[in-house]
Amino acid sequence: MTESRRSVSVYERCALCLNSLPSFFGSPVSAKNCLITGGAGFIGSHLAENLLASGHKVIVVDDLSTGRATNLAAVIDHENLEYIEGTVEDEDLVAEVVDRADRVYHLAAAVGVALIAAQPIQTIERNIYPTQLILNRLGERAVKGDLVPCFIASTSEVYGKNPKEVWTEEDDLVFGATTKPRWSYGVSKAIDEFLALAFYKEKALPAVVGRFFNVVGPRQTGAYGMVLPRFVDAALRGESLVVHDDGKQIRCFAHVDDVVGAVAKLVDTPEAAGRVYNIGSDVPISILQLAERVIARVNPKATIDFQSYSEAYDDSFEDIRRRVPDLTRISNTIGYKPTHHLDAIIDSVAAFQRKQLGGQ
Repeated sequence: MTESRRSVSVYERCALCLNSLPSFFGSPVSAKNCLITGGAGFIGSHLAENLLASGHKVIVVDDLSTGRATNLAAVIDHENLEYIEGTVEDEDLVAEVVDRADRVYHLAAAVGVALIAAQPIQTIERNIYPTQLILNRLGERAVKGDLVPCFIASTSEVYGKNPKEVWTEEDDLVFGATTKPRWSYGVSKAIDEFLALAFYKEKALPAVVGRFFNVVGPRQTGAYGMVLPRFVDAALRGESLVVHDDGKQIRCFAHVDDVVGAVAKLVDTPEAAGRVYNIGSDVPISILQLAERVIARVNPKATIDFQSYSEAYDDSFEDIRRRVPDLTRISNTIGYKPTHHLDAIIDSVAAFQRKQLGGQ
């Protein structure tokens, strides 16, 4: 592998003492080697674009189980992108790419309610084992004094059935029975969080945990149950938008550009390490209202059909009625504030899907 190019700042030229500062302090003064697991996924591909635009080198590892190589089409020929089709369940591959990284963004995971309900074994294994491999390797570097900032992607699913109106990062996690496979996702991601925070406590690894709340935008697929792309696709095709249960479930939708910007900034903010952050929007809307908004903006002739959870999944499925994050912590830490209005998000998803349909 060729050595990373490094642009030296005027401060480094004028003050040699800055050379002794840990590389993770402050804004980047040089290009970093950034590893993104799951980098061909929806969020991962947008993060890759963000980091490349910031002048970093990016290593993407993805097994394409839920990601798509086409998600990287805009940057696949970028001189600073290295794409590896492989799994982060491969210990040798993990060791090789983690050892080359100055930043690690671990996004690879089982995704989507439909996949979770259908394949709970895969959900548990894919969410826990790779995280442990990555943290173990980073921990080995940390004990030698080589502290590599890392981001561990988690989810709002870890709150489970907590009945609070708005969820803060220190709230209790309230899961359902083990006979309900839905909760295997939240529990497995909670284990990831415990691992990351343990490595911060025991080995001083600068790990940040981010709990994503309904991240949406171009390139997201509805194949695994993601509601907004599923609604938009149905509206564009002139089909009915299928709303599960009564449609009164409350969610908040954040544009992927806002989210990946927050992820990058959290990793580059030293005081963010060792903490958990809600990442998303805090503007609530019901699923039924979302369907109505999509119809109004995409195809006023589209209709809505209702479907029970047992019809959509199976009799064991349980849902979360309300999911709204408190964004105080991330706002205080990095000044985060979502910038995309829901109508603009719907329009961006519709524009992308129209282009995809036009290419069929």
